[in-house]
Amino acid sequence: MAHHDHTLDSHDAHAHGEGMGVKRIWQVFGILLAITAVEFLVALGFVHHWNIVEKGAALYAFYIVLTLIKAYYIVAFFMHLKFEKKSFIISCSVVFIFIIYFIVLMLIEGGYLLDHFQQHPVYPNK
Repeated sequence: MAHHDHTLDSHDAHAHGEGMGVKRIWQVFGILLAITAVEFLVALGFVHHWNIVEKGAALYAFYIVLTLIKAYYIVAFFMHLKFEKKSFIISCSVVFIFIIYFIVLMLIEGGYLLDHFQQHPVYPNK
């Protein structure tokens, strides 16, 4: 029989590279904290207090981009998706994209139906 001198812990460390050590956890925490601080600074300072930035599509796009970056770090590091095989990451990403696409289609369809039903009352002869 072959003699295997590696343990499960050493296998996990080699499989995941550096892995999620304490240093990496604090690094990701710092990145998430910085992004959240920027969101609060823009929302409370630039928009509401100093009135430097106006509300609009550009501001909302900025918030969405920052939220997607935070979601990436949470999913990649704290849910350990970054350490999985590429095929699993791609399959999860494709499913997530289809779910977002479905939600956007339902919002568009719901908006159309709302406008359509408001223009034509259900009981017009009252």
